[in-house]
Amino acid sequence: MGDIIYTSPVVRCLKKQLENAEIHYLTKSNFKFLLDENPYINQLHLLKPKLSDTIKELKAEQFDYVIDLHNSLRSLLVKIQLGVKSSTYQKERFKKWLAIKWKINKIKPDHLVDRYLKTVAFLGVENDHQPIDYFLPEKTSSIENILPTHYQEPYVAFIIGATHFTKRMPNYKVVETIQNIKYPVILLGGKDVLQNAEIISADSKKDVLNLTGQISLNDSVTVVKNAAFVVGFDTGLTHIAEAFNKRLVTIWGSTVPELLGVQPYLVDTHYEADVDLDCRPCSKFGLASCPKGHFKCMNDIDEQKIADFINYE
Repeated sequence: MGDIIYTSPVVRCLKKQLENAEIHYLTKSNFKFLLDENPYINQLHLLKPKLSDTIKELKAEQFDYVIDLHNSLRSLLVKIQLGVKSSTYQKERFKKWLAIKWKINKIKPDHLVDRYLKTVAFLGVENDHQPIDYFLPEKTSSIENILPTHYQEPYVAFIIGATHFTKRMPNYKVVETIQNIKYPVILLGGKDVLQNAEIISADSKKDVLNLTGQISLNDSVTVVKNAAFVVGFDTGLTHIAEAFNKRLVTIWGSTVPELLGVQPYLVDTHYEADVDLDCRPCSKFGLASCPKGHFKCMNDIDEQKIADFINYE
């Protein structure tokens, strides 16, 4: 999700800076909802079970250019088959391997948006220095229909979900953080962290509204959009919060944002919670367990500093 969200400035800049540009976007069907409402996309193409069927559909469009922001074997095959001029995002795989395996970091801390935009520079397209885009459907529920009245304002949206274990703060640390926040807290995340949410809710001494796994993603985005503060791990919903310039706390465990270029983009008020350790980063995307067994990258985070950042405002 995060990678797709960070492509939105590329789409916007192409559409607004190239006269009469027609923008088509190819992605997996499970990411369709992220792009359905984007007014800068003329047509959305979804990968079919057989890549040959996808390529046949794309060939019929007679494209002038292919902008490859994925740089995978599949996207390479698409480019070869379409046979038109293309530009490809450079992932710097070897440099990332050096940073993770040997802690030799030669990667510039450029944001992923800026890295993506290099692929369209040959067309004269430049960064417009506007935030990322996320467009909610018109029929999305209002905040009044999602939250009980006493939770509507001001509140903190705490996103406890993340794909991998080493990107999630332990439950007890989330509880300790919540205890020190002066505002009401709403828990958000997918069904994969339902058990975590139940433990956090049960162990918290203050009133916590648990919406984890109970509302749609777009309803969760509405909750984030209306929050006074957003706290989250390295996950899609946390990155979506950047589209609304929320006062944001990002919590980092095994991953390092500057390595992948996923530090908050054009957010006015932000606090990055992490721990400087020799073993970080241990992966690009997170792991099922801590390779060292101590999980200090999350266990040693100062939760009081997170609360102080929020309470000071």
